[in-house]
Amino acid sequence: MSTELTWLGHGSWSIATGGQHVVLDPFFDDNPSSTIKAESVAADFILISHGHYDHIADAKRVADRTGALVVANYEICEWLSAQGVERTHAMNIGGGHDFPFGRVKMTMAQHSSMLPDGSYGGQSGGFVLMLPEGNVYFACDTGLFFDMNVIGSIGIDLAVLPIGDNFTMGPDDAIHAVGLIEPRRVVPVHLNTWPVITQDADTWADRVHEETDAEPIVLEPGETITL
Repeated sequence: MSTELTWLGHGSWSIATGGQHVVLDPFFDDNPSSTIKAESVAADFILISHGHYDHIADAKRVADRTGALVVANYEICEWLSAQGVERTHAMNIGGGHDFPFGRVKMTMAQHSSMLPDGSYGGQSGGFVLMLPEGNVYFACDTGLFFDMNVIGSIGIDLAVLPIGDNFTMGPDDAIHAVGLIEPRRVVPVHLNTWPVITQDADTWADRVHEETDAEPIVLEPGETITL
């Protein structure tokens, strides 16, 4: 059974793998680029990279409706539990855990993390999903850091990188990140949601093709890639 990854706009993804539905960074109802609303998202697991509103806004809504297990850092899990979310699994940077769909490792990210109510959101992170079809690295919101080459050393079949600039890596640093990670394929995200992170994904993809060995794939919100 193949793994299908659907970009739902901004940093949000739906991943259908191993008969399970995994949602990453649920931000739907207030997301101007989203093609779906929280009330219709299928989820058995919810991964949350950090506490900013545009990555956690609909976590409780989706978790309450579906009963999904929320996977995040300790601080976010405690915050959601206090709001009545019943099922959480806390992780931290460098840790991994085997879930029914595959192994998840939480990686570092260079980014801040404050929860919507102003409380501390713990350390921001990314995720490597080690699936039967290959390894997927979601850098999530981050600046460039040299240890991306260590993440890439396990062999990354698909890397998902922010290119929007201002809040995360911009196009130039994201090209550098591709060189460090050396993925087989790469998808740009966290762009064009608002004017401040407007970027030309096609131009960036051309640079990836010319300057790296990775295959760039540009998706529109709602489009799917098969692993």
